[in-house]
Amino acid sequence: MSAAYASHTLNQLAASSSTTEHRPLIITLFAVFVAATLGITVWAGRQTKSASDFYAGGRQFTAFQNGLAVSGDYMSAASFLGIAGAIALFGYDGFLYSIGFLVAWLVALLLVAEPLRNSGRYTMGDVLAYRMRQRPVRTAAGVSTIVVSIFYLLAQMAGAGVLVALLLGITSDAGKVLIVALVGVLMILYVTIGGMKGTTWVQMVKAVLLIAGALLMTLMVLWKFDFNVSDLLGTAAEKSGHGAAFLEPGLKYGVTDVSKLDFISLGIALVLGTAGLPHILIRFYTVPTAKAARKSVNWAIGIIGAFYLMTIALGFGAAALIGPEEIKAKNPAGNAAAPQLAEYLGGVGTTGGAIMLAVISAVAFATILAVVAGLTLASSSSFAHDIYANVIRKGKATEKEEMRAARWATVAIGVVSIGLGAMARDLNVAGLVALAFAVAASANLPTILYSLFWKRFTTQGALWSIYGGLSSSVFLVLFSPVVSGKASSMFPDVDFAWFPLENPGLISIPLGFLLGWAGSVLSKEEPDKGKYAELEVKSLTGTGAH
Repeated sequence: MSAAYASHTLNQLAASSSTTEHRPLIITLFAVFVAATLGITVWAGRQTKSASDFYAGGRQFTAFQNGLAVSGDYMSAASFLGIAGAIALFGYDGFLYSIGFLVAWLVALLLVAEPLRNSGRYTMGDVLAYRMRQRPVRTAAGVSTIVVSIFYLLAQMAGAGVLVALLLGITSDAGKVLIVALVGVLMILYVTIGGMKGTTWVQMVKAVLLIAGALLMTLMVLWKFDFNVSDLLGTAAEKSGHGAAFLEPGLKYGVTDVSKLDFISLGIALVLGTAGLPHILIRFYTVPTAKAARKSVNWAIGIIGAFYLMTIALGFGAAALIGPEEIKAKNPAGNAAAPQLAEYLGGVGTTGGAIMLAVISAVAFATILAVVAGLTLASSSSFAHDIYANVIRKGKATEKEEMRAARWATVAIGVVSIGLGAMARDLNVAGLVALAFAVAASANLPTILYSLFWKRFTTQGALWSIYGGLSSSVFLVLFSPVVSGKASSMFPDVDFAWFPLENPGLISIPLGFLLGWAGSVLSKEEPDKGKYAELEVKSLTGTGAH
């Protein structure tokens, strides 16, 4: 999602004259950030000696530190650029994205964070394999994790490549491919050198930068209206051209029955998909206790909630100060609203405006880089720990061999991402992230919940749920308007979209739960009730947790 927003937004930003005039400033900001984060990674890498250090940061992070890192992993450029644009153009309906992203954390807090931290060691596969046949479920968990991560990763890579290439004035295809490769190399370095420790510190720095940037813009917007929120909303409604309807539901969703269903489908995917995203799940293992895992989610909810409250000021501020016509002139989807607002607040055409624009661009780059590192770590960890160590080597791999496999997997995943990112740099990558959320909600979450809370769940149920949720979500997205049939599709010149919804969550998520139930009920395998009882005690009390 963030890559799509970043791609569209920054296509428009490239034309800004102040960007061109002050390009040395932007290059300097990027260079300082990259140098600082690489320094952090090298420092963390010197302390990464065991598998626990590489996968879980030695479980040494405090609840606050992990909460900050979780926030950094979760708050993407979509949050910063996309939501502000959606609010600026659609008012109340645009803010529904903020609500969906935030409510998702309640699912993670109430159902997943503590039991997962107690039950697993490094990956989702650990939880599933505890009471089921190891090799098939670890393979399925590894495949699902890698598919979700690579699609999400591809979107980030393509967006980062477009972001850097356009802001640095690179227009040739070879130059754009080189930028994608550079981002990929940085990503590989962060993970192979720093492991979870380095990645966590990068995410913490990025979270602070994003919150600081959003807070600065929020205060500047409110200062323009003498800190009177009512005046801000009233001016935004008046300038929007929609009047009072701008502050009421139904402007974007609710026009047709399909749009209503699409919103429900997207909402379900966002709310349930978050608790199944691999790069979010592995963050629960970086703290010493389950209590700290729960506290870190509380911190994350507080930080993310504060950020999403600030998107109200950013979105309605853009509507009030810039106006929808000027926003749409830069980008029809409104994705340039936050950078336009930053330049307006600093002074259009002035050094102050250029500095604000450069800072926001650097924050967007930092955002993508942090998410990319988290995704790469999640997928390489799952390959090394689940597939290599427990399936290929049948549990006989040493920690050193497992870490070496993780590092080589990082390189391989990085190379694949560079290749796909280079090919996808001119495509609309929204479908790739929609697929990532849909797969996470359709395949990962049902399996995790059934495994933790249903004693009759079997190996067959887990395999049906993961592979069924995975294949159904991929199939429906391929034949949706995201891929073909519209000007904003990945392939706009062809039309083979027979599935009307842009997100398959409404169909594939219930199907994932249904297949998990059916596979278990129809299985001839007798569930190990003793193992379930052990898992129940372990997940709820933390007894015997690593």
